[in-house]
Amino acid sequence: MEGFDDAGIFFSDNFGADDQQSGIQVNLQSVKRKFKEFLRQFHEGNFNYKYRDSLKRNYNLGQYHLEINIEDLNSFDENLADKLYKYPTEHLPIFEEAAKEVADEVTSPRPEGEEKVEDIQIMLSSDAIPDNLRNLKSEIVSKLVKIPGIIVSASAIRAKATNISIQCRTCRNIIPNLPVKPGLEGYALPRKCNTEQAGRPKCPLDPYYIIPDKCTCVDFQVLKLQELNDSIPQGEMPRHLQLYCDRYLCEKVVPGNRVVVLGIFSIKKISGAKRGEKSKSVVGVRAPYIRVVGIQVDTSGGGFTASGSFTLQEEDLFKRMAGSANIYERIAKSIAPSIYGFQDVKKAIACLLFGGCRKRLPDGLTRRGDINILMLGDPGTAKSQLLKFVERVSPIGIYTSGKGSSAAGLTACVIRDPNTRNFVMEGGAMVLADGGVVCIDEFDKMREDDRVAIHEAMEQQTISIAKAGITTTLNSRCSVLAAANSVFGRWDDTKGEQNIDFMPTILSRFDMIFIIKDEHDEKRDITLAKHIMKVHMTAGQEIDVASDGELPLPIIKKYINYCRTRCGPRLTHEAGEKLKNRYVLMRNGTKEDGEKKLNIPITVRQLEAVIRIAESLAKMQLEPFAIDSHVTEALRLFQVSTLHATMSGSLAGAEGFTSEEDHEILNRIEKQLRRRFAIGTQVSELNIVQDFLRQKYPERSIYKVIHTMIRRGELQHRSQRKMLYRIQ
Repeated sequence: MEGFDDAGIFFSDNFGADDQQSGIQVNLQSVKRKFKEFLRQFHEGNFNYKYRDSLKRNYNLGQYHLEINIEDLNSFDENLADKLYKYPTEHLPIFEEAAKEVADEVTSPRPEGEEKVEDIQIMLSSDAIPDNLRNLKSEIVSKLVKIPGIIVSASAIRAKATNISIQCRTCRNIIPNLPVKPGLEGYALPRKCNTEQAGRPKCPLDPYYIIPDKCTCVDFQVLKLQELNDSIPQGEMPRHLQLYCDRYLCEKVVPGNRVVVLGIFSIKKISGAKRGEKSKSVVGVRAPYIRVVGIQVDTSGGGFTASGSFTLQEEDLFKRMAGSANIYERIAKSIAPSIYGFQDVKKAIACLLFGGCRKRLPDGLTRRGDINILMLGDPGTAKSQLLKFVERVSPIGIYTSGKGSSAAGLTACVIRDPNTRNFVMEGGAMVLADGGVVCIDEFDKMREDDRVAIHEAMEQQTISIAKAGITTTLNSRCSVLAAANSVFGRWDDTKGEQNIDFMPTILSRFDMIFIIKDEHDEKRDITLAKHIMKVHMTAGQEIDVASDGELPLPIIKKYINYCRTRCGPRLTHEAGEKLKNRYVLMRNGTKEDGEKKLNIPITVRQLEAVIRIAESLAKMQLEPFAIDSHVTEALRLFQVSTLHATMSGSLAGAEGFTSEEDHEILNRIEKQLRRRFAIGTQVSELNIVQDFLRQKYPERSIYKVIHTMIRRGELQHRSQRKMLYRIQ
């Protein structure tokens, strides 16, 4: 007998265990028979044989997989489900063999050339409550676990051998069909060749190599899972875990998807740092990963919580809340209750949290339903506190600061995998916040190049990547709540649009822009001081929030999630007519009292913003349609935010915020300025400004033209910014 026929070389547990092995084989055969009975006989109702019909349908379509619900298996045979839960590594291959035999029965006779039965992949699903990633300990290794999280990176598809054939380099002896363990574990080649032939010397050490053409392979993909923000304790870094997906589980998710993973908690060897450095001293240490056997993806972009995860008591409570007349005021009052005032800002933030409705058009294009808000103003006006609260109350919320955020950190980046040296993609803040809110503080401190990177994410709600050979598009269906300060520190009403240093293209993507000023008013200051004293004195004490009409934070968070997943209101015909008439009236610039005409800058983007606000107001009340009252309140919110900022001159000059009269004045100033001095000459800026002021031109418009021409490279400051030099 040749040496490789002796199973003891490769399987040391086979020695002296014939009786035990035969007993195990009998047990496994009975388990296999029970699995086949389950697939054949399990039914819902009278004649709905769920898995048998599904297996036949999938096989005929060329999809060789079957999804099994563990609760169905438990109702059929509790002992069988318990074995699959406790020992999935041993029983899942038996389940797949049983599925293959049942597929052979239900699909025969097959067409000519397709007599061979393909392998069937079993995917599992469960209705059990997911566990926390931090609770995965050593005692549950090799057991089934269910973990929620966010996919932050995904590798390319690669091949893994399930059976290999090896050959000796010296004597050319072949050992075929050696099984390889599933998962990220490899196969240890034998160190010695035991083939003995007369007259030949022994083969040297490590003689075997793998024959690629005689290996059986399957596709696999490695994912990186990050725990949900809600599960991260205060002050701790988020934890990550590798996921191993094979066959039909590949390409199921992209970075940014929120998933619930069902898999086998496994361990693998830790790769050495530098060619085996310190690796010999950590022989017994293993790194954890999950071998995925089922994955549920939240593809709606409406938050992680599934539609069936609300109890009946919660649904009754939410319906009563929606039916109350003052739910809009109660929600607004519950937004950052420790901050005094800002009622309109809080109502706008409430609209942002609920959001409008995303619409898919017949031509395949989409219209965003998420609302973007920008808060501009003085320091010390609680803008950052509002952002922090929104991050906590939103079902999916990410907070970031402008100076600490790059374009790649906000959108997505391509990095090199340290193990495979291949490029993989990792999603940034706006990808991970898909279905939620991104809060960007210090928005004015961001570099201009980084702000430009989020243009597509804010309007089209996608992020396109074309780097290092990776070309793809990621979803970023999220709202943006940004806060910024004035260029001069405090807001200066005399400087108008010079207070802000934003490109017009980024301003037009915000549905509502609030100018928040720290105005001096003795009565308001006294009330504000009393409120702050009360907040500090009652800190840490339990306060009855119901007495003030406020909603507890957990309730409002769940209510937002419930409304976003269960309600998608549309405008009624009457509300649409009212909005259309108001839009035309505002475009014509006719005041209601019939006085002089005033061109109010409103474009289609602002019209769509009002529609989104009206839909969010209807969504707060779980109404299927947005009616006249919702449109009226939406117009009022738009009036006190963007329109008020425009009419006061704070946003003059921005795209979509400049009237025809202002355009005409700017053009006249620019033409006169070009005629004033030739290319290559210089004049005093003070003299230029005084001359235009004597012609009754607004000072803000004069400086606006000079600033624009300097930005275009036509003018240049010289002599300590006192002289203007014309370049072209």
